[in-house]
Amino acid sequence: MTAERRRLWGWYFFDWASQPYNTLLLTFIFGPYVTELLGDGSAAQAAWGYGVGAAGLLIALCAPVLGAVADRSGARMGFVALFSVFYILGAAGLWLAAPGDFPLVTVLAFFALGLIGMEFATIFTNAMLPDLGPRERLGRISGSGWAFGYLGGLVALVMMLALFAESAATGRTLIGIEPVLGLDPAAREGTRAVGPLTAVWYALFMVPFFLWVRDVRPAAPVPVAQAARQALPDLLATLLGLQARHPSLTAYLASSMLYRDALNGMYVFGGIYAAGVLGWSVTDVGVFGILAVITGAIFAWAGGFADDRFGPKRVIAAGVGVLALVAVAVTQVDRTAVFGIAAGPDSRLPDIAFYLLGATIGAAGGVLQSASRTMMVRQAIPGRMTEGFGLYALAGKATSFLAPLAIGITTDLTGSQQAGILPLVGLFLLGLVLLYWVRAEGDT
Repeated sequence: MTAERRRLWGWYFFDWASQPYNTLLLTFIFGPYVTELLGDGSAAQAAWGYGVGAAGLLIALCAPVLGAVADRSGARMGFVALFSVFYILGAAGLWLAAPGDFPLVTVLAFFALGLIGMEFATIFTNAMLPDLGPRERLGRISGSGWAFGYLGGLVALVMMLALFAESAATGRTLIGIEPVLGLDPAAREGTRAVGPLTAVWYALFMVPFFLWVRDVRPAAPVPVAQAARQALPDLLATLLGLQARHPSLTAYLASSMLYRDALNGMYVFGGIYAAGVLGWSVTDVGVFGILAVITGAIFAWAGGFADDRFGPKRVIAAGVGVLALVAVAVTQVDRTAVFGIAAGPDSRLPDIAFYLLGATIGAAGGVLQSASRTMMVRQAIPGRMTEGFGLYALAGKATSFLAPLAIGITTDLTGSQQAGILPLVGLFLLGLVLLYWVRAEGDT
């Protein structure tokens, strides 16, 4: 394998290594497990919203500055290593989520630490994308990376469901065995192992990344301390002149800020919603997750070719439109009815409908995230790619508290998980409207 090919595959392995934080912790295993521990779907949804929202606010404040520092210092690999430590420590700490005297605040703190590590590491790896191939192939490269990441998430999820995550009712995993490694199902050690498993997975599969990826340094790198002193005033000047000098970038950041916030809301609360509204167990939500991850991988890969053929703007518009419709559809499914059609107490219709909606979320979400990454490459200011992805992270996190808090507050006020999902529809539609002012090739 050539050095260029190894570098590309090393970059893909970051997606493979980091994806379980989204798949296992944010969405399909740990979130529903917290719902079980708290015993109240609405309370869990609200608490999770506040915790994830607080982490997102910190990410929003720091991401652009770190990106600007990395552009000037050429220290992207060092930052990836630093925040990988955050990821591993945060994920491993979730082992503390034992039933009984559940330390919610401590667990949320570890969860936030790992989430911060994942998001910051992603900024620096995403900024390497334009150096991995010609512009006309970046859609396929991004889509293949997302697909490979989803595949990693799928393997980790199947492993977790088959060997570790036990049902609260039976104490057995999806394949009917007790958790492996002598883990105690009565103490929910199999399910709690999702945190340490995610940490070990990341540490293991980041090895190819650090062995094979060689970052392209700036022409005149400066020491990190000097870069930090330069970064803040330069960044403030960029932000103050953003609309006047870079209107397309401004419109894209605003659009993506809204639709990505809504998409993250669907990912974060999908499992909690299913557990609370349909009464699903962790293993039920895990099967739902397998379907979503499979469709996400397939459509992220195929969407990369559509991205190269039609451009990321059209792909993004299609994905956002589909997800807005799915958000409405989700609120029409509960244990008693599906889209107004009554369902009996033993009916599988609500479960089937939610499985199909989850597969659609996975498909549209995979396409949308991959195309959004290549669109940022087209919109970023030349020579300041990491700062651009820092701004992209700022856009994704500046209102990252909005969807979780809106869901939490709406759920609190109405006492209904269905009503709590409705703010996502408005975020998707606002993002779609703002996309109109985005130029397909950026401001250049």
